[in-house]
Amino acid sequence: MVIKPKVRGFICTNAHPVGCAKSVENQIKYIQGQGFGESGPKNVLVIGCSTGYGLASRITSAFGYGAKTLGICFEKPPTEKRSATAGFYNTAAFHNFAKADGLYADTINGDAFSDEIKAQTIDKIKQDLGKIDLVIYSLASPRRTDPDTGETFKSTLKPVGQAYTTKTYDTDKDKVHEVSLEPANQEEIEHTVKVMGGEDWERWMLQLSEADVLADGCKTTAYTYIGKELTWPIYGQATIGKAKEDLDRAASTIISSLSDKSVSAHVSSLKALVTQASSAIPVMPLYISLIYKVMKEEGTHQGCIEQIAGLFAERLFAENPPVDEANRYRMDGVETNDATQAKIKSLWDQVTQENFHQLSDYAGYNREFLNLFGFEIKDVDYEADVDLLVTW
Repeated sequence: MVIKPKVRGFICTNAHPVGCAKSVENQIKYIQGQGFGESGPKNVLVIGCSTGYGLASRITSAFGYGAKTLGICFEKPPTEKRSATAGFYNTAAFHNFAKADGLYADTINGDAFSDEIKAQTIDKIKQDLGKIDLVIYSLASPRRTDPDTGETFKSTLKPVGQAYTTKTYDTDKDKVHEVSLEPANQEEIEHTVKVMGGEDWERWMLQLSEADVLADGCKTTAYTYIGKELTWPIYGQATIGKAKEDLDRAASTIISSLSDKSVSAHVSSLKALVTQASSAIPVMPLYISLIYKVMKEEGTHQGCIEQIAGLFAERLFAENPPVDEANRYRMDGVETNDATQAKIKSLWDQVTQENFHQLSDYAGYNREFLNLFGFEIKDVDYEADVDLLVTW
């Protein structure tokens, strides 16, 4: 079958198995060329392992440090007529490359929020790995079912306190326009915290500890985005911001609750990138298109794999790594520094429907969006017939 991208709104409903494999291979080659130190993880659990920063973390662990990796994802396999999700193809490719290099890799496909998947994960760790010394928490989901109550919560992307009107870019209509968001009510705030906050991260760590599968001195980090002035109304001062505050709470709780194992827990703030999650958030397609323009001109642009390589080498496995006032690792300084933000703010104030494509790097944004699903990857023949039925 010849596969072409099917884009609907802010998602692509199909994926290209060969393109996804090539994308994974490119990230592996980048990591193999970095020369990481000998101090690093040996047995790694990546919760949310199949795309974006989670996938980059798994690649860095395995091909940068030679670690055994166990991944958790929730992806749809292919059928004879329908492609798998990009994350499924990414994971299949990762397995193939790991096997070729003699690296242990296994993946559990299911709802990471459930206690059933946590129990399966613990059994697999006991069977194959013994104890974990690094836990990466990189989940992005619009809903979560509480294992204790069975209630399903849905997250909301709304400001808190007052309505917010700002510019955005409609990728479907190729249109810069204003968008107005009404403030969230208390229930919407609480539900968003239940989905996107630190409760599940904390639950994972406590259950892993109770099962005695965490190594002494185990490290764990959860990924977040904090942003700056232009994105604060939809991030920091919004329902997502409340969830991010709860991540900080969870990190502190994990440290105190697991002090007997000397577990270190940090939230890691990473730069804005095109992801399946960010493309759905109002403001972000416009903002990211502008930061790509500025940061590529500065020579400071980084993708997922560059950010995560830096996080591992300069924070997670560095001696006395710097943290901010909330004990977070900050890898977003290339974006949030005052000089870069001033350039972005200047473009933001100028941008209109007429000049959007001149002032922004939407072409780069759109290319990276398609790259997420295995399309527009260099050296892939998209006219060739491909087999959808890939497995791992």
